[in-house]
Amino acid sequence: MNGQTGWLPTLMPIAIVALVVGLRWWRGQNMRLLRLETLWIMPAIITVVAGGLFYSFPPAGWGWAVCAVAMGAGLVLGWQRGRLMRIEVDPATHRLNHRPSPAALLFIVALLLVRTGLKQAMAHGGATMLHLNAATVTDAFVALAWGLVVAQRVEMFVRARAMLAAVRRV
Repeated sequence: MNGQTGWLPTLMPIAIVALVVGLRWWRGQNMRLLRLETLWIMPAIITVVAGGLFYSFPPAGWGWAVCAVAMGAGLVLGWQRGRLMRIEVDPATHRLNHRPSPAALLFIVALLLVRTGLKQAMAHGGATMLHLNAATVTDAFVALAWGLVVAQRVEMFVRARAMLAAVRRV
């Protein structure tokens, strides 16, 4: 085993991410129905899960500040990702359709790369240097994910509703 298994833990996540990104890219070429009445479901689910996690295992001390910063970053990044989604309204049927733009997919890949870099930095002494523990880092990622999902869906809802109203006025 002279270093031969050292590559496997590194290559497996890369292969899995490449496969998922490839499948998402391929599926993202088609327009999909966008139903305004269901955009609240994923934010509600993640709110319940994140709320349960924070209630069961609340951050300690500076962990709340770290989570607040992560949540703010998630809200900003989620809003931006929502803006990258292509939304179209069929003028005849008023049917809303959406398709993730390639930029939105690359945006998620960039976030995954940042997350991987942070994980590596934390594994090599970054947590000690920043006085963070694994629970605080996990809480921060939960807060970031919550912000991403909620802001993306809110942005898409607001923009799609405005587009639909504009088409109906004509």
